Amino acid sequence: MSTRRLLGSFFAAVLCAFAVIACDTTPAYAGDKFQPVSQDELKMTGDPQAPGAPAIILYRQVDRDDTGFTGHEDNYVRIKILTEEGRKYADVEIPFFKEEGDEIINLKARTIRPDGSIASFEGKAFEKSIVKAKGVKYMAKTFTLPDVQVGSVIEYSYTEDLPEYQLVESHWILSDELFTRRAKFSLKPYERDYTVSWSWQNLPPGTPQPKQGQDSVVRLEVANIPAFRTEDYMPPENELKARVDFTYSDETFEKDATKYWKHKGKKLYDNMESFVGKRKAMEEAVAQIVSPGDSPEVKLQKIYARVQQLRNTSYEVRKTEEQRKREKEKEVGNVEELWKKGAGNSQQLTWLFLGLARAAGFEAYGVKASDRRRYFFRPNNMDVKKLDANVVVVKLNGKDVFCEPGAAFTPFGLLAWPETDVQGLRLDKDGGTWLLTMVPESSNSRIERHASLTLDSTTGGLEGKLTLTFTGLEAAQRRVEERIEDEAARKKLLEDEAKESIPAASEVELTNKPEWSSSSTPLVAEFNLKIPGWASSAGRRALLPMGIFSATEKHVFDHTERVHPIYFEFPSEKVDDVTITLPEGWQVGSLPPAQDEGGQAVGYMIKADQDKQTLHLARKLRINLILLDVKYYATLRDFFQMVRKGDEQQIVLQPGAARTSN
Repeated sequence: MSTRRLLGSFFAAVLCAFAVIACDTTPAYAGDKFQPVSQDELKMTGDPQAPGAPAIILYRQVDRDDTGFTGHEDNYVRIKILTEEGRKYADVEIPFFKEEGDEIINLKARTIRPDGSIASFEGKAFEKSIVKAKGVKYMAKTFTLPDVQVGSVIEYSYTEDLPEYQLVESHWILSDELFTRRAKFSLKPYERDYTVSWSWQNLPPGTPQPKQGQDSVVRLEVANIPAFRTEDYMPPENELKARVDFTYSDETFEKDATKYWKHKGKKLYDNMESFVGKRKAMEEAVAQIVSPGDSPEVKLQKIYARVQQLRNTSYEVRKTEEQRKREKEKEVGNVEELWKKGAGNSQQLTWLFLGLARAAGFEAYGVKASDRRRYFFRPNNMDVKKLDANVVVVKLNGKDVFCEPGAAFTPFGLLAWPETDVQGLRLDKDGGTWLLTMVPESSNSRIERHASLTLDSTTGGLEGKLTLTFTGLEAAQRRVEERIEDEAARKKLLEDEAKESIPAASEVELTNKPEWSSSSTPLVAEFNLKIPGWASSAGRRALLPMGIFSATEKHVFDHTERVHPIYFEFPSEKVDDVTITLPEGWQVGSLPPAQDEGGQAVGYMIKADQDKQTLHLARKLRINLILLDVKYYATLRDFFQMVRKGDEQQIVLQPGAARTSN
């Protein structure tokens, strides 16, 4: 089961000491009715520990109960609005994992005005898909509290119902985007045939440790939690925040990590071999896939493609329990059953590939890998459920090739980005060996923009055709995100992406039907493009900026200071090839000098050439890294400032009329 728990609807931080607080009149559990607001809270205009804050969390409480067939989590938040900017916290988002069976129920909310009068929330909460930067999407319950003014106190509570018959891992996320005065957390663990352990990350010295009482409930009380600073291109938020992680196990917990992983590695190996070990059936299947004269690489690619053609249930819309019961789908027990059925989940399909590769004569190994989408894996935490991805390593022409056909839309020879550059356990009968998964080259994942445009002599506008091509992980990521969207939504996504790359108002219209279902071909989108007024008049000259598709880099790393490490999901490149036809009689007055800067980690090139009435602009931006220590931020920032300066260079044009006049 994957790690997946966001607590509450706000996000918060982690850089100073926490203090244990004494018991008070706060609710016994988060589901209790709202408590009275004190006069001190109503009169409050700020907090010395959060100077200038737009709002602060006065109190937060999270109570988790895993003892029933359906676990649930009660959440309560009380916020003081301090400035006009702070009024935005009246718009509440409560993230939840609807596809995995979560529900938000028992929502209650109210506003306490500065004079102490109350405006209860009587409206309706809506479910909507929230889209954040870099294409991150999640479902949320959203609502707006009434009559929120500077000086108001807002509070709300809700219950998150968790999936039935599942022990979903819990994380107490102590940090929030707002300063938190006080917070309480509790967990009533499921203890029938299971034991629970907990560990913590990023807790500063002096932070109290969670304690389990005689009633088995684990509790923690903290105070004065600083606001979390969100930055562009940082590791997953919850990885950086102060948090407590809980782990369930049906075995006695080992204290020695080496012994733990040897024990778990043997069990994982046995389970894998039990599922894969149908040699005769796999040999018969391979005979249907490959030809005797195929080269080893062609054989492996054919096997990979055939596995990806099977129905992958992990990428379908999650069915309700009632639908699953009606269909009575029998869970496959081995690769032979999976092959006959023609369907399986992502992990099963990857193990099928392992069985087929071995049957075809390849030396192939199964790997249990971690996922860096929400957290970074640490073996010392001794949680086998964090190794939740199946990967195969195949010896091909003397080299290790990583394959993950169960990750839909992932091309041969690549892994889904969350499984790249992570620790994995290569399974064997002795308990396995740790390895680091592949780090793809930036050239494996590209965004290519080819444009053929004409400059209008009257308006200075550009008009023509644009082709946007996504390859490798750039294509796979978009195909995964849009797999259940309709044609209109996909069209809007591509048009918006094209517009967002242009640092000026533009008109973009998709003219083709991109191939969304393939993993072996690039994702290609073709557009009609208009950019009004791109070239500007400067006396008898016209100035044309070179960075036509540079908008996404325009404000990257603007801040002089940085708190968190720099993090890119995967190495990638952006390559622009633009041809501009000039108006009849126009000539180029001057071209900026070409630039070609950078090293192994980052690189940037931009240049302009002229051929009669045609301009040719070439630009390439390369990011060949994933995680960079914050101490190198100044160097990276200088690099992106150089990129901006290069993009802002202008070509000087001499219009025909002005030349004749001269």
